[in-house]
Amino acid sequence: MTQRRKFLIQTVSLAALTLGGSLAVRAQAAKLEESDPAATAISYKHDATKVDAKKSPTWAAGRNCANCQLYQGKAGEAWGACAAVGGKLVNAKGWCVAWSKKA
Repeated sequence: MTQRRKFLIQTVSLAALTLGGSLAVRAQAAKLEESDPAATAISYKHDATKVDAKKSPTWAAGRNCANCQLYQGKAGEAWGACAAVGGKLVNAKGWCVAWSKKA
């Protein structure tokens, strides 16, 4: 194989890897902000310990996104997708009124 062919094959391979990597980064869901309209609609908080129990009577100690049926993150991950907000990332330590005990 000639040097030119090796160079072209390596260049094309590197370009494909770079493009694939950048597409994967773009495909990652965005983190849900507390100010997002979807978050305010369900009283989402990044930290369940900061939920106002008077404003959210369904909140209880120990309830958080990580132990919710709607949370799609893996165990031990800090952020994971949530079905209640269209797959946006929520904090595993967060909470909202859509919380449902994981089966």
